[in-house]
Amino acid sequence: MKIARLVAGVGVVAAGALVLSGCGNPYQSEVQEGTEIFVAYNEGFMAFNSSSSAGNNTANSNVKYITDSASSWSYYNNTPELVKNENFGTYEKTSDEPLTVDYEITADAVWSDGVPIDEADMLMHWAAMGGNVAGGWAPASTSGWSLITETPEVDEKKITLVYDEPYVDWELLQPLGVSAHGTYALAYPDEYADVQAAWDTAQSSDSEDDLKKYYEAAKTFAEDAKQKVIDAITDGDEEVLTALGTAWNDAYVYTEMPESPAAFLTAGQYNLVDTKEDEYTTLQANPLFTWGESPKYEKITIRAIADSTTALQALQSGELDIWTGQPTSDILQLANDIDTAEVQTGIQASHEHVDLTFNNGGPFDPATYGGDEAKALKVRQAFLKVIPRQEIVDKIIKPLNPDATVRNTHLVSQADGERYDVLSEANGSADYAEVDIEGAKALLAEAGVSGTVEVGFWYPEGNVRRGQEFELIAASAAKVGFKLVDESEPNWVFTDPSQEPINPHDATIFAWSQTSLAVGGSDQIYACYEDPMAKGGNYNGFCNDETTEALRTLNVTSDTAEQTELLKTAETGIWADAASIPIFQFPGLLVSSDRVTGVKIMPLSPDYFWNFWEWAPAGAE
Repeated sequence: MKIARLVAGVGVVAAGALVLSGCGNPYQSEVQEGTEIFVAYNEGFMAFNSSSSAGNNTANSNVKYITDSASSWSYYNNTPELVKNENFGTYEKTSDEPLTVDYEITADAVWSDGVPIDEADMLMHWAAMGGNVAGGWAPASTSGWSLITETPEVDEKKITLVYDEPYVDWELLQPLGVSAHGTYALAYPDEYADVQAAWDTAQSSDSEDDLKKYYEAAKTFAEDAKQKVIDAITDGDEEVLTALGTAWNDAYVYTEMPESPAAFLTAGQYNLVDTKEDEYTTLQANPLFTWGESPKYEKITIRAIADSTTALQALQSGELDIWTGQPTSDILQLANDIDTAEVQTGIQASHEHVDLTFNNGGPFDPATYGGDEAKALKVRQAFLKVIPRQEIVDKIIKPLNPDATVRNTHLVSQADGERYDVLSEANGSADYAEVDIEGAKALLAEAGVSGTVEVGFWYPEGNVRRGQEFELIAASAAKVGFKLVDESEPNWVFTDPSQEPINPHDATIFAWSQTSLAVGGSDQIYACYEDPMAKGGNYNGFCNDETTEALRTLNVTSDTAEQTELLKTAETGIWADAASIPIFQFPGLLVSSDRVTGVKIMPLSPDYFWNFWEWAPAGAE
């Protein structure tokens, strides 16, 4: 289920009760030698830094979750509720005015090269995410981080974050991403030469001594590299910061294993050991992991299988153990017909939508009409009026969920009850309740647009369900003169600002995948971004000042009534500008073989990966 985009920030439910994880007992590995589990996702791994704009999609985040979630301060279970991970560290709010939060890494946690995880790593993550430090960092989202403009104080394995304003979702921010010394090594590979040589030697031999020499070389290098990262941030050294920012943005983007181990340093139960573009990614139990929950399988291989039928056939034949995807009614029936499989269904916290691009010189860009924004608006409105949302739900989604309805909000889900009703009644979605061919023709006539209007339409190549949606939309749009040009491709290039600062596609269809129960964060998608390299998830150049202000105010608003009013303002602006249209909430389908236990469906991303450490071979003691 490739629903690319990390935290969409579309949840508006309070984080709720916290659960504690951590027994404090000495670590005992439960890894069963020689075991391997094969699981599937509908897209392959493409980038290791899922916090960057280039790496920000669900397939990448799944891999990072397996490799690094043990080194986080909290995670969501499938209730869902937030679980504090005290096996790794602690955090505490020490002041409300200003909002101040102390983080400490209490575990003897190390990166996969044996280098301790510490304050340098946390400080670099702050520098990368907030947009307040030179260097051209391109994070997927600055939400929350942009409010921490004061350079944090650090101590041994400690960092203190001081907010300019009281961020409502402060408990969901975690100051750790990719490694500081690894990023420095990627920025200055010549300084890493001794470590690289030791790594190459260790890989070509089975000698424990050679592996130890690699660990020793890495630790020696890291002592100096970490300090250089800290100094560059605290001193504002733009030359070093630019080198670090470039490496952080670009050097973690790959679809084959890179030569430098600095590009795949992990911080949890599994190491990344192999990946092949659009085929598979293999993770192996980390021998240096000694904190948190022990996994059971020695290896996890995530196969990239876009076709659902192919995936289920592989599961039935024993080549695959777990699969989830974007199902059709035929796929659900096929899953139910597998005698050796457990089928779990539910509603996912992800929603399908179509976005229209404002700034690429296409049919929805005012520049196409000599800067006439009113004309471009009418063309966008006309296009949204012909998207057959009800037909898509009836033909594709209702066979999976008979109770499915069209979704009419961008910022909250139907599960949000009263708030959903308030927003959907006020936001202008009623104008698009049904396909309106005559209304669309009238709008195009008012805009002075006649003849065929070509619309470059992107969807993920190989995604069967989205291919079906494209055909339905194309057929409806043709009735008023819109000709959809299939621009599907598999790699989501338009989301990478280093390759496509401006989205070349006129319309895109994908889903925002909710990873938390955050109140704020939607500004990363719907706020104005003047700098394309800092566009977050705003891939279509949408800019409405009232929406931007409302969403950024929402980030620092705790009163629930005020939150609703801000959401109403933001929603109204998105609909008024015809920037995007939601279609449906995802139906969930999780299928697992009877050869594995511990597989549990999860509404939030990372989906079924959320408890990978509990997966175990059936019958194992």
